[in-house]
Amino acid sequence: MRPVGNTPEGDGHLTAAGGAGPVPAYKALYEQLRTAILNGQFAAGTRLPPSRSLAEETGLSRNTVLAAFDQLRSEGYIDGRQGSGTYVARILPEQMTTAEPAVGPRSTVVPARARLSARGERLVRTRRVPLPAVLGSRPRGTSFLIGLPALDAFPFETWAKLYASRFHRSAPQLMRYDDPVGYRPLREAIAGYIGTARGVHCTAEQVLITTGSQQALEFCARMLLDPGDAAWLEDPGYLGARAALVSAGARIVPVPVDADGLDVAAGIRCEPAARLAVVTPSHQFPLGHTMSLPRRLSLIDWANDHDAWIVEDDYDAEFRYAGRPHAALAAIDPLHRVIYVGTFSKVLFPGLRLGYVIAPHELVDAFAAAHLSADMHAHLADQAVVADFIDQGHFARHLRRMRVLYAGRQHDLVRRARAADLPLDIAPSEGGLHLVARLTDGRDDGTVARTALRRGVHVWPLSAHYLGDAREQALLLGYAGTTAEDMRTGTEVLADVLGRRQ
Repeated sequence: MRPVGNTPEGDGHLTAAGGAGPVPAYKALYEQLRTAILNGQFAAGTRLPPSRSLAEETGLSRNTVLAAFDQLRSEGYIDGRQGSGTYVARILPEQMTTAEPAVGPRSTVVPARARLSARGERLVRTRRVPLPAVLGSRPRGTSFLIGLPALDAFPFETWAKLYASRFHRSAPQLMRYDDPVGYRPLREAIAGYIGTARGVHCTAEQVLITTGSQQALEFCARMLLDPGDAAWLEDPGYLGARAALVSAGARIVPVPVDADGLDVAAGIRCEPAARLAVVTPSHQFPLGHTMSLPRRLSLIDWANDHDAWIVEDDYDAEFRYAGRPHAALAAIDPLHRVIYVGTFSKVLFPGLRLGYVIAPHELVDAFAAAHLSADMHAHLADQAVVADFIDQGHFARHLRRMRVLYAGRQHDLVRRARAADLPLDIAPSEGGLHLVARLTDGRDDGTVARTALRRGVHVWPLSAHYLGDAREQALLLGYAGTTAEDMRTGTEVLADVLGRRQ
């Protein structure tokens, strides 16, 4: 049995059949034997010729034959039996990954509509977060995308070096299972950062790493609510929080928002015995208001009086451009009723999919159990690199640079919108990553958003965030991730779509 192709020169390489170029001799022999096994020339259980005999027959060295056998054995095509020889495996690798064909007569089947649970049906109908990839659209640039940080200003070289260094030092450890609550050095880094930046004093034991803030919200809803339990949600509010509550089977109670944030008194009138409230007190999404101190204290008192929990989604509090940042709600909660949720999607990049929960001690095990039921733990290598990014000072420097950049981009957006004399009421904000531009001519914001999208500009209608009737028509304009060129072209498209003030 001679190998396919030319005879080896010095047993180094063979020319593969078909002229594909030289390949190692052992590889050519491996391919020939594998093909013979798959074609049935060597049936399952057949004893192969001894390596010495095969070497003489093919004109190859015995070491080359043994290398080919080792390759076949490592992939499961042959078995070696001590003192007996080498045999073709009873079950080939391909048979382990290919299902047996169905037997019996086939009938024509009309595919049935998928039967979902009641919660599944609600979740399918729930409006999705306004991300182009989620909605299946592809904007031509970055113009006014919501929730997108400045990827054009991210320190890619530093990040790549940290990744390479981390894998060089500890690759095997990063390829194993890890603690479901997260990578310990990252939890320690977050506890230190949150204590300084947000005034939330906690231990690393209270920090749980999640795959983004959405999973954190999902854990809170799933572990703290039974189907049918009432939960307060800001109205208008964050669509991701709405989806998490729907997924848990909660009965959502829309609570109005004004300039002081969530109207706690209105929530008590609607449903005093709610089990959970999801709020964005530092920079309300989508309106951008900051919850006043009296409202914060009232919310904490309500939660304590009714044995309820407060989920604080602190999604972009790092970005404040005037005055000192407001303390987090969790920082002024002496009763430990607040569960703090943070994310690296806005401060680093959304594709990272890392967030975190800071929970009261009695909830840590519950959230760990939720993680084990979902995906074991967040991506370990990414956790390690983020920990290095924080510990080596890159994170603090990046935040300082982004605050300056985002303040400038917000100023540019307001200037351009006013210069174009658009029929929008748009004003600067003290923080955040987007602005609310209210339509002043009575047009429907959904219609405007769809028209702009057809022109390649992705704005989002405020009305989509109301659970009840929309109280105003406005566009949400993201500026943080919008480059100067896309800011110009995006404004020009809006000018064409909206026209000028009447």
